[in-house]
Amino acid sequence: MSAVTTRSRTARTPVPDRLCAEAVDLARAAAEEAAAPGAVGEHVAVVSEGDRVVTHFFECEEPGYRGWRWAVTVARASRAKNVTLDETVLLPGSDAILAPEWVPWSERLRPGDMGPGDLLPTEADDLRLEPGYTGEEEPPPNSAVSEVSQEMADLVDAEDAELTTRPATTSRGSISAVAEELGMRRARVLSRYGLHTAADRWDEAFGAKTPMAQAAPASCVTCAFLVPLAGSLKQAFGVCANEFGPADGHVVSLSYGCGGHSEAAVMPKPPKPAPHALDTMQVDEYPLRPARDSGSVPAEPDGPTEDLGHS
Repeated sequence: MSAVTTRSRTARTPVPDRLCAEAVDLARAAAEEAAAPGAVGEHVAVVSEGDRVVTHFFECEEPGYRGWRWAVTVARASRAKNVTLDETVLLPGSDAILAPEWVPWSERLRPGDMGPGDLLPTEADDLRLEPGYTGEEEPPPNSAVSEVSQEMADLVDAEDAELTTRPATTSRGSISAVAEELGMRRARVLSRYGLHTAADRWDEAFGAKTPMAQAAPASCVTCAFLVPLAGSLKQAFGVCANEFGPADGHVVSLSYGCGGHSEAAVMPKPPKPAPHALDTMQVDEYPLRPARDSGSVPAEPDGPTEDLGHS
């Protein structure tokens, strides 16, 4: 039996090829051809990329590219003495100034960035949206609900028989027409997550915790300029219609308020505190000793006392 022994070898950097390492002039000429005049600086390093493949690095003197280096890779075929050019690129060094990491437009976009003519497509899996009424919930043709719907459609057609022109939409007696009339026939509608994020955003801008609401005489729920919203949001929000208010045309919380409240002029004024009872405008004099006639005992003796016969 023969024993087989294995030896682990550590990877080592190959020695740069001599002819490729000496081709500094060829590499400089290639860098100067790719760069602007005067943008190629001193030769700083030679790195071996493999067998007969070497990269020459030159300093970049172009303004705005501090720490960058021109990298020119040259190669030589086996048993050939001619060195050929491989590629020329501009690479950042360890202390180079780099642009910030690229961020998708959907994450860079901020409120107010859109202008006239700009389009903002929404993703198919946007968490703020959910599928709306698409007609998939139509009852089967042979069900009782479909028969009732057909009867309603026939009655509507009979009533509208005198009309000469009718819109090319769904029939008025169908579920689709009812959904369209109620404003529900949309491809997608706001999801619960979308409603919550919108409510949080509106409450942060025009809510009860804002300085304007803290100093307001009353909240918007009692203001005549408040236009209520429809749907579930009407329980907490409305639209301000006071042209002189700071939130005119904005969605405000019912707990928000400002100085433009409709009843601010007729609201009772805060009670005025009563004046202090202590009079400090007059100096009261207090004697150090009581008056002679202020006590119950007379100050003068009644007269000579008689001898009581005591020895």
